[in-house]
Amino acid sequence: MKILISMAHQNPGLFGFSPLKSSSFSIFHRPFSLYPIFASSSPPPSRRRPPPPRRKWTSFEEQNRKGKSPMERDKATSFNPPPSSDSFEFNKRRAAGLDKIDKPKKNLKRNTRTLNPTNTIAYVQILGTGMDTQDTSPSVLLFFDKQRFIFNAGEGLQRFCTEHKIKLSKVDHIFLSRVCSETAGGLPGLLLTLAGIGEEGLSVNVWGPSDLKYLVDAMRSFIPRAAMVHTRSFGPSLNTSDSTRQFGSSKPPMDHYVLVDDEVVKISAILLEPSRLEESGSKTGETSVIYVCELPEINGKFDPKKAMALGLRAGPKYSYLQSGQSVKSDFKDITVHPSDVMGPSVPGPVVLLVDCPTESHAEELLSNPSMKSYYSCPDNSTDGAKLVNCIIHLSPASVTNSSAYQSWMKRFQSAQHILAGHEAKNMEFPILRASSRITARLNYLCPQFFPAPGIWSSQHVNNSINSTSLSKCFDSNLGESISAENLLKFTLRPHGNLGVDRSCIPSRLTSLRVMDELLSEIPEISSKTEEIKRLWNGLHSKMMIEEPWLGESTVPSCLENIRRDDMEIVLLGTGSSQPSKYRNVTAIYIDLFSRGSMLLDCGEGTLGQLKRRYGLEGADEAVRNLRCIWISHIHADHHTGLARILARRRELLKGVPHEPAIVVGPRPLKNFLDAYQRLEDLNMEFLDCRNTTTTSWASLEATRPEKITSSGNAEGSLFSKGSPMQSIYKRPSSPLTDNSSALPFMKKLKKVLGEMGLEELISFPVVHCPQAFGVVVKAAERKNITGDEIPGWKMVYSGDTRPCPQMVEASKGATVLIHEATFEDALIEEAVAKNHSTTKEAIDVGSSAGVYRTVLTHFSQRYPKIPVIDESHMHNTCIAFDMMSINMADIHVLPKILPYFKTLFRNQVVEDEDEEEEEETDDDSLISDKVPSFFIN
Repeated sequence: MKILISMAHQNPGLFGFSPLKSSSFSIFHRPFSLYPIFASSSPPPSRRRPPPPRRKWTSFEEQNRKGKSPMERDKATSFNPPPSSDSFEFNKRRAAGLDKIDKPKKNLKRNTRTLNPTNTIAYVQILGTGMDTQDTSPSVLLFFDKQRFIFNAGEGLQRFCTEHKIKLSKVDHIFLSRVCSETAGGLPGLLLTLAGIGEEGLSVNVWGPSDLKYLVDAMRSFIPRAAMVHTRSFGPSLNTSDSTRQFGSSKPPMDHYVLVDDEVVKISAILLEPSRLEESGSKTGETSVIYVCELPEINGKFDPKKAMALGLRAGPKYSYLQSGQSVKSDFKDITVHPSDVMGPSVPGPVVLLVDCPTESHAEELLSNPSMKSYYSCPDNSTDGAKLVNCIIHLSPASVTNSSAYQSWMKRFQSAQHILAGHEAKNMEFPILRASSRITARLNYLCPQFFPAPGIWSSQHVNNSINSTSLSKCFDSNLGESISAENLLKFTLRPHGNLGVDRSCIPSRLTSLRVMDELLSEIPEISSKTEEIKRLWNGLHSKMMIEEPWLGESTVPSCLENIRRDDMEIVLLGTGSSQPSKYRNVTAIYIDLFSRGSMLLDCGEGTLGQLKRRYGLEGADEAVRNLRCIWISHIHADHHTGLARILARRRELLKGVPHEPAIVVGPRPLKNFLDAYQRLEDLNMEFLDCRNTTTTSWASLEATRPEKITSSGNAEGSLFSKGSPMQSIYKRPSSPLTDNSSALPFMKKLKKVLGEMGLEELISFPVVHCPQAFGVVVKAAERKNITGDEIPGWKMVYSGDTRPCPQMVEASKGATVLIHEATFEDALIEEAVAKNHSTTKEAIDVGSSAGVYRTVLTHFSQRYPKIPVIDESHMHNTCIAFDMMSINMADIHVLPKILPYFKTLFRNQVVEDEDEEEEEETDDDSLISDKVPSFFIN
């Protein structure tokens, strides 16, 4: 059999024609290596995990000769296409979405625990998600010996818990105070994480008002149904076909619902509707909840002297009395009651969690009858009033400072008020310390590519730790108001420690402290920073860099005299699967400055990352300027930050004339957005990726076909009739969209692209999962200083994919290629099985296509800080880090900075292996070298 392979002839290892050899080597074997840290793919022998056995990935014809069944042939196959195409390896069943059939159905279990009514330890704790960036609502942890409850699950909760070693696997219930992107943006990722824990996976009870039904409906487009079987809503029934369990729906409408009532805690919910909606009725997303957490009373101490005086012998009757049962006296004709021999009981602590988003809600709060039994003021008290010990206010400062809300707070005379709404002082210090430390170090080394973080204002760098806040662990002076701090606790048990506990509040991290640590650890880093400054200024004739490729002088004509306000690429998230301490999930911000901006993918926490990069005001401006958001595929790590971004854009542009944002994505994403918009207006218009391929654009501009074929045919031979991939792209269950109905939106997108100075946005199918795409973005032509027309820059983003002919074709002549590099070269088998790329494969795609610069991203979270890369392949390539900002005017310098990372990260490989070993000793840890199968996307 004769196979014609043009690209494979140039790069025989690119598409799997030969087994990939290990590229690791020792620093001692290459004394002049500039980049040994990235090439160290072989840890010490004692720690090296053996690679998985090399599987044979055979062609269709070989499988036919072996007589395998179609299902066996599809499990892992090498595409043997017509002679006009190139061969490559991929997992066809995964690409077609059929791999789920091969996996056993998971019956996700809920944790069953033996409760401990006497709980030796119980507390509520502030989880400071969004405290510094103000992009999401903080969460609250209610902790018992055997149970955990979390209130609100905004974006970044997983990442926060990973960094602070809070085990989500022990969480039994999640309660939402409102159902919107601010309070529930992290819920999809959290459910998927729990579903991937262990062999069987875990499920969790999710509680929220009736609007929760709409969120569950929306999530079904990308979350397994088994992960949501325990979602329960309460409150007035909604007219929906949703099968989410409606708690209390058979009862008459009320505003007080008991959700959990066991021997450890009673949790009830009180609904709040905005007062201004009394006449028109409530709208979706506007119902808020007050959660009341009541611990059982502590029985008084048993007095054996009183028992003996009443004629009781020591024995079982003592236990009966202590458990609340009356008994007959042994020597007297009387009945002994528990109150006769027990000391006075201690009332159980009561905690309120109040989310009052508007002053209209606050007015309703004042008149809510369900709250009366908790007031302690004389004019509002009732017989048997319950003493509230702690109130955590999730309400914004604009509400808590209102007269109505202040009046309500005064009704609790002895309660400790903890104000957990967004406050400016919390912006001074980062909550995600690990990633902030790396960003600050990179900024010190190369501020040109790593600008100073936006939320670390220079006026605060000299602030010292507030010693008064740490002067004592416990504060029994209740009845006052304090501002919440990250990991602040209020102790509920033991009763003797009832009150505020500041012992867990982390020391405050400042940029000055990070710099001191860096200079102490790596003294020579300052000289490296000076070298980069000289390099940037063109004074690098004596640089200690001898690699010939770093002396490259050829610059594409599209970069001639390019302005700094032309385009900048900001990599907001460079990890895969799920957020980690050091890398967030995928998002790329394309800043076109005065002409607008766009996002390529939008993983969970993208809004928070924008605020860390630009600051609060700068991020708001960036969101206002968003014109288009392009999503590569439906996997959660690429789109679950979208609703929060769109909702924030709607808020910022309210009352201002503007156009809806255009979202370009795969068809399943539209199903999610349509369902979600029943809950929260996203102010967007949707266009299927398949309406932005070269073929679809041809239907719009048939008179100028030459302008729309410059990036190659998007469908091409890879998905052509008769090819093995045809069923993946055009299978009956997902027919191609009728372009006629999409033409108005295509025309609008074309107009928006023109206003942004862009000539093309072309989606092309790639090999990962059903309806997975890459994208080409090309700038319009411009004139140089002599008045001649020169081509615009061309940027290509791969999304998630195996190396394939379509990827190479689309990347030809690109100025910059942003390509996923999920796995190291030694894990080629896993890359093929998961339809991802290795680092060398990604680099080879760029080399084969003649790309000027390649940026590697989407690294597996098994590489927490830096990926494993062979320096010999990095000629025109750089590694992406979160917050990396690449201005098109600087892109020629990009590979020259790469060797300096060697100094900055010289100790990280060993450190990370040590951390990994420690983490793997904990069975409940969510961080391991193996990401759950739900997440390898």
